[in-house]
Amino acid sequence: MTVSPTPFALHPDRLFPPEPETRAIARNLYASVAELPIISPHGHTDPRWFADDAPFPDPARLFIVPDHYVHRMLYSQGARLEDLGVPRTDGGPVETDPRKIWRRFADNFHLFRGTPSWLWLNQAFTEVFGFHERLGSRNADKAYDHIAACLERPEFRPRALFERFNIEALTTTESPLDDLRHHRKMQSSGWRGRVLTAFRPDPVVDPAFPRFVENLAELGRIADCDVSTYDGYLAALAKRRAYFKSIGCTSTDHGHPTARTADLPKSEAAALYSRVRNGGASATDAELFRAQMLTEMARMSLEDGLVMQIHPGSVRDHNPAIFHAFGRDKGCDIPSPTDYVFALKPLLDRFGNERGLTIILFTLDETAFSRELAPLAGHYPALKLGPPWWFLDSPEGMRRYRETVTETAGFYNTVGFNDDTRAFLSIPARHDMSRRVDCAYLARLVAEHRLELDEAFEVAHGLAYSLAKSAYKL
Repeated sequence: MTVSPTPFALHPDRLFPPEPETRAIARNLYASVAELPIISPHGHTDPRWFADDAPFPDPARLFIVPDHYVHRMLYSQGARLEDLGVPRTDGGPVETDPRKIWRRFADNFHLFRGTPSWLWLNQAFTEVFGFHERLGSRNADKAYDHIAACLERPEFRPRALFERFNIEALTTTESPLDDLRHHRKMQSSGWRGRVLTAFRPDPVVDPAFPRFVENLAELGRIADCDVSTYDGYLAALAKRRAYFKSIGCTSTDHGHPTARTADLPKSEAAALYSRVRNGGASATDAELFRAQMLTEMARMSLEDGLVMQIHPGSVRDHNPAIFHAFGRDKGCDIPSPTDYVFALKPLLDRFGNERGLTIILFTLDETAFSRELAPLAGHYPALKLGPPWWFLDSPEGMRRYRETVTETAGFYNTVGFNDDTRAFLSIPARHDMSRRVDCAYLARLVAEHRLELDEAFEVAHGLAYSLAKSAYKL
């Protein structure tokens, strides 16, 4: 006997409070923001998608191969990344049949129950592709064929989806060594979609970054600066920032292991640069140099107006076997306790009171929200709080963030939401989740008579749209 797959649709009241009165308030608040344009000011989608506007190749390479959220869960349950089609750094064999990759994913889709990925993926399946069955082994091929057929149609190409998702602005992230050809191609194409770049200097400011010494040489070549000296190195970075800004960049992005900053005398900074420039820097020198460069980047942001983002606290590539076989960003980063009060003090002593500077702080350490980050952002004019980031970008993480941050920093020292994703199809689902969770939180404040209803509508609009647009100068 053939068992039919289970029909599926996401519930319209998902993530709203269970109490009828509070749920009704949340519904009304959500209705006022649900259709607002998406501001996606911090992410890692591939600009080539929008530059070339080529069809996405197949469901596996759209949903599975590039998404480390998917890799992480499946790997934890014994899947091999080779079997998921993830390329090896040595060019070794991996699965290339997208249907087989998809079947493995569908066979194990139950593993995502209770995770935000379950919501994101199901929202893409149902609302983007119109596939209204619960995914599993029995209908894996049916789902694959349905999505693959959609991807052949012009309305499912990257630019058409960008417009369908009502994205007003989206930011990708590039190294200072990137020539930004894809962004320039978009700009010259006549397409009106707004895809910006963000300046991510990690490859040339972190001595622990792969090929750091070679990267410095390439930086000097591209910028036409003598990077053998500290002054020449800083000049090269400033020139690359100016080039990024000329292409539309409004922000920088810094993914350091810690939030440590330093403000060394010029002679000491130059001597430190001389030590790290030749390779083989000690861990102590590498950390001090990263710390110094965060302060230098803040100085440059004050001069050129680029918004500065700092998101520390991730122990990158924790699993050396995965890193050596597959490279960076394959789902094995782990959160670490992070200090901000003392770590940021050198930078804040110099620039924290500057009203013309915006520094957006992220964390993976929830204990820092109420103890350190909210008090800091609730005082220093230069500081804003970024939204819950990886491992915290879940309904529970978002609720805890609002509860721990709002009492000290309020709403207006935060910057709304960003999705921080490589998975393009998850963008509307992630923003929808954030809007629902924020409206649920605001509804509770209204129900408890801690906020007037008209004020809640204003705050909901800010959290969904205007705070991010303002903070990122979009």
